[in-house]
Amino acid sequence: MPITLHIPDSVMKELQLPEGEIESRLRIELAIALYQQGTLSLRKACELATINQYQFGEVLGQCGIARHYGLGELAEDVHYARS
Repeated sequence: MPITLHIPDSVMKELQLPEGEIESRLRIELAIALYQQGTLSLRKACELATINQYQFGEVLGQCGIARHYGLGELAEDVHYARS
């Protein structure tokens, strides 16, 4: 169920981002916030941000946000390492 988010023009004018980067930056910022709150898993946050787990981990590190790392993530990493 895709949704469309309408951002008021007044807010868009205040964003100090190059026009070509607005959508990707907003996706990443939303993914970071939802991941930090525990609302999204790492995998789904990456999907929302449209970047891979390594890139998202880098972004989290730059923001000073600790990565949630539970048994599920460990199992995924072990499975990935073995394949």
